[in-house]
Amino acid sequence: MTEQSPLFDTYARAPIAFDHGEGSWLVDTRGERYLDFGGGIAVSALGHAHPHLVETLREQAGKLWHTSNLYQVPGQEKLARRLVEATFADKVFFTNSGAEAMECAIKTARRYHFANGHPERFRIITFQGAFHGRTLATIAAGGQPKYIEGFGPKVEGFDQVPFDDLDALKAAITDETAAIVIEPVQGEGGIRPVPIRFLRDLRALCDEKGLLLVFDEIQCGMGRTGKLFAYEWAGVEPDIMAVAKAIGGGFPMGACLATEEAAKGMVPGVHGTTYGGNPLAMAVGNAVLDVMLEDGFLEAVRDKALRFKQGLASIVDRYPDVLEEIRGEGLMLGLKCVVPNTTLVKELYANHMLTVPAGDNVVRILPPLTATDEEIAIALEDIEKAAESLSGGDRA
Repeated sequence: MTEQSPLFDTYARAPIAFDHGEGSWLVDTRGERYLDFGGGIAVSALGHAHPHLVETLREQAGKLWHTSNLYQVPGQEKLARRLVEATFADKVFFTNSGAEAMECAIKTARRYHFANGHPERFRIITFQGAFHGRTLATIAAGGQPKYIEGFGPKVEGFDQVPFDDLDALKAAITDETAAIVIEPVQGEGGIRPVPIRFLRDLRALCDEKGLLLVFDEIQCGMGRTGKLFAYEWAGVEPDIMAVAKAIGGGFPMGACLATEEAAKGMVPGVHGTTYGGNPLAMAVGNAVLDVMLEDGFLEAVRDKALRFKQGLASIVDRYPDVLEEIRGEGLMLGLKCVVPNTTLVKELYANHMLTVPAGDNVVRILPPLTATDEEIAIALEDIEKAAESLSGGDRA
C-alpha cells in the first residue's frame, strides 16, 4: 500500500525526482540524466548550478539573508538601476514571484488613475488565452474558467477580449478602463506571439485614450526571445511591465517596472512586501544580469534559436500526423501537436528529455539560453525519435 503524501493534491507530478543538475542536464535520484529543455517553466535560463550564480549566492548567504524593507537594501538599488538602464523604466518594485509582480502592476495602474483624480478608472482589459498568475486577482485577469471555478465570486474589474482583435478591444474600452494588459508572447496559452503591428496598435490606442499599457514578460522576458525583453522586437514601450522567472535564474524573485509617470500613485504605505527584494534574491538577480548583459550573449541566443527552429521545421515537415507547426521567438518555442501534447511530453520523458505542456495542444520547449549546439542537436534527435514513435505513417 502506497503511503499517502502529506502534500496538497494540486499537482499531477511526473514520477521523476531530481537530485542535482549541471548546465542543461538534470540527474534523477536513480542517477539517470535528463536534458532539461523545460527549464522549470522558463526559469533556469542559465542552466543548473551556473558557477557565477552559485558563488554569488554562497557569498551572500554567508553575509546577510534578510532585513526587510524597513531599511535600505543596497542590492535593490544596484539591480533596479541596471534594469532601468536596460529598459524603458524609471522605477522598480521587487517581489518574490510573477503573480506578485502582476499584482503590483495592476495596483500601480489603478493607483495612477486614482492619483490623477479618476478613481472610477479601475478596469483592466486582458486577452483570451492569457495567464497572469494564481492569485485571486491574476486568475480573474487571466480569465480561464479552470483556474477561477470554485474560488468564490470572480474579482471585479477585468474584461477579456479575443486575441489579436483590435475592433473587439476598442469596443471594450469605457470611461472606467484604466489599462490594457498583454503578454507579448503568450506562454501558458500556447506560445502565441502577439503580432508586432498589434502591439504598436495597442501603444497608439493607449496614448489616444489615456490608458496605461502593461506588458506581462514573466515568461517571455530576460533574454528568452533573443532580446532582453520581448517588447523590444516591436519597437514600442509599455508603461508598466511585470518580470519574474528567469530574472532569478532559479532563485524566487520578480519585479514590477514602470515609468516615473505610471508609478506616481505608488507612494509610501500603499504597497509592500516582507521578503521581496531580500539580499539573497538581489545578489542572484545581479549575477543573472552579469551574464545576460555580456557582449554577444543575446546574439548567441538568436543564432542558436535559428538553428534549433530550422531543425524543428524539418521534423514537423516529416511527421505531419504528429506535429502541426512551430511557434515562438528565440528560445521560447512551441510545437503545436496533432497527437495530444501530453502524449508527446511523456514520449520525450522516455527519451530522457524534459519539455512543458501548454494550452492549445502545444508542447513548450524552453531550453537554457546557455544550451550548446551539441545539446540542441541531442534535443532534435530526441524529438525526432519521439515523433517517429508516435507516427503511424511512412516518412518522406
